[in-house]
Amino acid sequence: MKEKVILAYSGGLDTTAIIPWLKENYDYEVICCCIDCGQEEELDGLEERAISCGASKLYIVDIIDEFCDDYIMPCVQANAIYENKYLLGTSMARPLIGKKLVEIARKEGATAICHGATGKGNDQIRFELAIKALAPDLKIIAAWRDDKWTMQSREDEIEYAEAHNIPLKIDRETNYSKDKNLWHLSHEGLDLEDPGNEPQYDKPGFLELGVSPKTAPDKSEFVELAFEKGVPVSLNGEKMKPAVLIAKLNEIGGRNGIGLYDVVENRLVGMKSRGVYETPGGTILYKAHEVLETLTLDKLTAHKKRELAITFGELVYDGQWFSPLRKALSAFVTSTQEHVTGKVRLKLYKGNLINAGVWSPYSLYREDIATFAAVSDQYLF
Repeated sequence: MKEKVILAYSGGLDTTAIIPWLKENYDYEVICCCIDCGQEEELDGLEERAISCGASKLYIVDIIDEFCDDYIMPCVQANAIYENKYLLGTSMARPLIGKKLVEIARKEGATAICHGATGKGNDQIRFELAIKALAPDLKIIAAWRDDKWTMQSREDEIEYAEAHNIPLKIDRETNYSKDKNLWHLSHEGLDLEDPGNEPQYDKPGFLELGVSPKTAPDKSEFVELAFEKGVPVSLNGEKMKPAVLIAKLNEIGGRNGIGLYDVVENRLVGMKSRGVYETPGGTILYKAHEVLETLTLDKLTAHKKRELAITFGELVYDGQWFSPLRKALSAFVTSTQEHVTGKVRLKLYKGNLINAGVWSPYSLYREDIATFAAVSDQYLF
């Protein structure tokens, strides 16, 4: 009986090419596992695609609610951002994907897990740290770092796929490297590799979650978010779970040109990279939560929390989700959210988020003290 390998499968170029490569070079039974983080239409036809390329079966594991509740929400509560711009869309998902790959490997009695993350990227480390934290006995095959992997570029992969009669959803002109989940969509490669090139925001098909500020409506739109202990619980007066709320915010933010980030970032592996991120709903959520905390956190806690948010973001970015420090910081963040309850109204207009009101039963703001209408020495030092 052949040994089994679990392949982290997205249906994209990398992981589709890896299926026949694993069979040719390792003679494994290849079991594909696609972790559904909210990719939506990217899942269409995935099973047929995996089987036709040589996989014995495909698991599609829906983790959307767990992703939102246990990974996104702690980052929102922490106001965790990497290098001032990146809202951690890919970084938050990777440890949970690693966890689910381990669960499928145990279920199938597999001896190895394979991923298609490139040797220049962060995801190879994020996946491997998660797998090693949860199942140190499992072998990890990192195709792009494997001596038997002869392809050096995405163009080589396209040629390999064509030689193996693997149908591709992309062509050489639209071959951006993308990662999509409920929280965001990232774009890397091609013209974006030159930081001197302006992103083609208005080119048809480039943006997928929304529009550019230039083409957004000339009329503003309001949203009102309610929070309980730092977790969003309703949108415009309608109660809903975080996953549904984020999806609706993506629609609202997307049509108003919210959440576009052109970022040159410092990768964990020691190089700089450039990418464009679409995070419409996440941008609104982070902003609303931050505004609410201006009322409910005292000065010392707010300042220390902001300081530690940098460390929290770095830990998530670096794949250290299961580390003792990340867990300790989450405990601190949870304690700060005890009174982060209330409502925030924001005005959306052509890519801008404008404060339009904030209320909390735990507000530390005292209008009677802050007012200029009357002055009393009793409030002066």
